[in-house]
Amino acid sequence: MQAIILAAGLGTRMKPVTDKVPKALVPVNTGHGVQKPMLELLLDKLALQGFTHIVVNVHHFAGQIRTFISDYLERKELSLHICLSDETDLLRDTGGALRKARALLDPSQPFLIHNVDIISDIDAARLVACHQATDSLATLVVSQRDTPRQFLFDDRWRLAGWTNTMTGQVRRVAGHSPAQACHTRAFAGIHVMSQAVMPLMDTWPEVFSVIDFYLEQAGTHTVRGVEIPGLRITDIGKPESLRNITL
Repeated sequence: MQAIILAAGLGTRMKPVTDKVPKALVPVNTGHGVQKPMLELLLDKLALQGFTHIVVNVHHFAGQIRTFISDYLERKELSLHICLSDETDLLRDTGGALRKARALLDPSQPFLIHNVDIISDIDAARLVACHQATDSLATLVVSQRDTPRQFLFDDRWRLAGWTNTMTGQVRRVAGHSPAQACHTRAFAGIHVMSQAVMPLMDTWPEVFSVIDFYLEQAGTHTVRGVEIPGLRITDIGKPESLRNITL
């Protein structure tokens, strides 16, 4: 199995810590006085679940992440191939990052996408298997979470739109009526894409959001949300979450 870890962000929510280190290497308390970088926690998890090929995109303090991965592979002695998608020339946003990384992936297989600052107890291997059993272009992990930015899904859990409850902005997928009742869920920063995705990105600009991409493609392709009962998930990209997290 293969995965992309999105780790290129500037970590602006975590300043001043990220003035000296990339967000991906910010240490997380794991208990008993032990700290590990958030990237290490995620790599350990994916390796344990059977992922053997992982792409990490980098921009902010890319050299530090490159050194960390080299040391990580030497320490762990895992059957794991990790390569970097270098965005030091330009931060491409989530969609642009995925398109740039495609040359580093097996084009015949689906791939997991995981934000580096998300910690959860998800069975990512099972998520990939569930995605493969459907006709979905992408499968998005969602949850009931108090955040203004929310996806809208129809009664079959197909993506129908997006809203910002703070500003009142609503974006509807083509073919979905504003009168249609929808489930409102927050995106968890974990998703799976089919190999058919990449050609659809060819006409997009160099910098673009994967959210915008999903909202456009959902008019002609199936983009489905999945809510996993009992899933524990924490966005540790927020300082308050990082301070209070317990693993």
